[in-house]
Amino acid sequence: MSLRPAACSLMSVTPSSFLSTAIEAAQAAADVILHYYEKNVEVQIKKDQTPVTVADVESEQVIREIIATQFPDHGIFGEEAGRTESTSDYLWLIDPIDGTKSFISSNPFFSTQIALMQGTDIILGVSNAPAFGELACAEKGQGAWLNDQPCRVSDITELENCAISTGNLRTLASGDRWGKLGEIISRVNRIRGYGDFYQYHLLATARIDAVIESDVDILDIAAASLIVSEAGGTFTDLEGAGVDLETCSVLAANSELHDVLLAAL
Repeated sequence: MSLRPAACSLMSVTPSSFLSTAIEAAQAAADVILHYYEKNVEVQIKKDQTPVTVADVESEQVIREIIATQFPDHGIFGEEAGRTESTSDYLWLIDPIDGTKSFISSNPFFSTQIALMQGTDIILGVSNAPAFGELACAEKGQGAWLNDQPCRVSDITELENCAISTGNLRTLASGDRWGKLGEIISRVNRIRGYGDFYQYHLLATARIDAVIESDVDILDIAAASLIVSEAGGTFTDLEGAGVDLETCSVLAANSELHDVLLAAL
C-alpha cells in the first residue's frame, strides 16, 4: 500500500522546524504502519489489557529517532516506550497508532498522533491517518489544516441543529451524566459515534459540530485538541477545564455550542 496524504501546507505561513519534523516523523511512521497493514500481524496484550503489534512499536521507534535527531534535548512521551528523562521545557507526545484495534481488524480508522508541549501549553499537533488519506496539523497561533485546506469549525449553536459524535463513554455511562446525555441526544439533529481521530477531523472542518468522550488518554487527544482549537473551537474536558497531561475526557465544539453542552451536562 502506498497511500500517503498530502502534507499540510501553511500557505503564506512558513512551518516551523517543529512542525516540519512532526510531519516528517508522521509520514515515516505511515510507511512502517502501511507495511504491516492487512498482514495479520501478531497481537500481544499489554498490562493495561490493550493490544499492541510490531507496527505500534516500530512506528514509534521511527518517530522517536527523527525527533531525537532534530531535537536531542527534548523530552519524549510515547504510548509504547514511555517517557524519557529530560530537563527541557519541550515534551513530545506520541501515539504511533491511535486505533490499534481498527488496525488489527484491517479497518482504516487509525492514525498517528504527534503533539508538542512547551511547558503546559500544547503548541503543535499532527494527526495522520495514512490508510484513510487524511493528515491534519496545527501550530499555536497559525491555524489548522487538513491536507492542504484550512480548517474552521461550524457556527451552529443550537442543539436542535447540531450533529454530535461520541467516543468512549464507559465512565459517563456509569454516572449521573448518562441521563443528561440522553436528554441532549433527544434534542440534537444527529448523533453518531465516529470515534478516534476521525471525529476530530470532522469537527475541525465543520462536518460535525461537537464531540463528547469520557474515557481518553492525553496521547489520544493532545494533537486533536490543538487542531480543533486552531480551527476556532473550544476543547476542554467534561468539567470545562483545559487540556493537560491528566486530561481523560473531552467536550469540544465551537465556543457557544460548547457552553450550551457544558451547562446541559
